[in-house]
Amino acid sequence: MALLESLIGPVTSIIDKVIPDKAARDRAKLELLKLEGTQELQLIEAQIAAIIAEANSQDPWTSRARPSFLYVMYTLLLFALPMGMLAAFLPGTAKDIAKGINDYLNGLPEPLYALFGTGYLGYTAARQWGKIKGVEK
Repeated sequence: MALLESLIGPVTSIIDKVIPDKAARDRAKLELLKLEGTQELQLIEAQIAAIIAEANSQDPWTSRARPSFLYVMYTLLLFALPMGMLAAFLPGTAKDIAKGINDYLNGLPEPLYALFGTGYLGYTAARQWGKIKGVEK
């Protein structure tokens, strides 16, 4: 419940900034307070606690997840340079390589992309929350 109490203050200040209508702001704050103590909010609190625990993990596999993802993205972006050169001299080969990569990526199931995106955004949110609370640097 301590996590919930620490969340209500920042969320209400966000509500104050985002919702210009005073009546709508008050309704949003009332709904937030109604959530307090419900099972839905307890589930959200448990999920946030799990994300924070994972972000604070000393496990080297967990701590290297974000940098590894960035290295993969950098590699994909840098791969565009030699592909551009290849396309200048052998456009058919470059087109075949690009088609193969697209076919492979399109062959991956959509839930896998959703799972990855959810996990990555959750990790990022937990890191930001830790920085705001002063727990992480």
